[in-house]
Amino acid sequence: MSGQAPSVSVVICTYSLDRWSNLVRSVRSALLQDPSPREVIVVVDHNELLEARVHEAFPSVVVTCNDGPAGLSSARNAGTRVARGDVVAFLDDDAVALPRWLAEVADAFRDESVLGVGGLIEPLWAVRRPAWFPPEFDWVVGCSYRGMPMDGDVIRNVLGANASFRRTVLESVGGFQTGLGRVGSDALGCEETELCIRATRRWPGRRFLFQPTAAVHHVVPVERTHPRYFVARCFAEGVSKARLTQTIGLRHGLASERSYVVRSLPKAVLTSLGRFIALRDAWGAARAGAIVLGLTTTTIGYAYGRSHFWRPSLRAAVASRSADRAAR
Repeated sequence: MSGQAPSVSVVICTYSLDRWSNLVRSVRSALLQDPSPREVIVVVDHNELLEARVHEAFPSVVVTCNDGPAGLSSARNAGTRVARGDVVAFLDDDAVALPRWLAEVADAFRDESVLGVGGLIEPLWAVRRPAWFPPEFDWVVGCSYRGMPMDGDVIRNVLGANASFRRTVLESVGGFQTGLGRVGSDALGCEETELCIRATRRWPGRRFLFQPTAAVHHVVPVERTHPRYFVARCFAEGVSKARLTQTIGLRHGLASERSYVVRSLPKAVLTSLGRFIALRDAWGAARAGAIVLGLTTTTIGYAYGRSHFWRPSLRAAVASRSADRAAR
């Protein structure tokens, strides 16, 4: 099953000058990979000032704009259209790739049965990790979380901060669905999950792979360490899952989540409460409470999304709620 390592185009999508320092670190980490990517593409989402600044700062980078609807899904599709590599590797504009990231990604694609590769995403906290924040909910800040496959296993879907696909796969399935995914700073998502499920339905004998050695660090700013953001993000995830299941059905849309809820979360609650009882660790009780709160809020978001169905006003309401809670 081992073939030649493919060429890789790195795509970084960005939308705000407020994230400039993170973007600079992200682009530099991509340019310094060994072996080098075929190209680094920065897609600017409807921001002419930012586009001009990227052109000036990085003359060796391919800069393009998202000429479709605003949002991460459309920006990723714009980057795919420009890419020339066999593989398109998406790196968030607030993520920093480790030196061996691209080599490990390319190595995984030597297997022709692999449609896409997800890598380890480790949180890079702007302040110390909150003691109440359970590792099982690191997905809230866009990172790999306890309870997901971690040993090079086959996975249902990749996570967006560190996601790679064969370019032919993206082109064949029509790219990311623009009705899903973030627009600006809202907290909606699930566009990678929907695309991965669509791809495996198209090629049922092929797979997505988790490659833990293809690692990146994902910046977690201070505002994402507050309980308000935790609650807002969990609610938005529930809404996103509701939209996903309406698109692809309950069985596929919640397959991984069932195992996570039935196995990982109860074990985590018991472990945290055990630390509280045996070691008088008050933060153990706090983590157990956060797990229950997170699951409850996600469930409420899911019920809200299913009952209201999906329409632009719902996206606006969720985005407004997320922004308001994060700003308090």
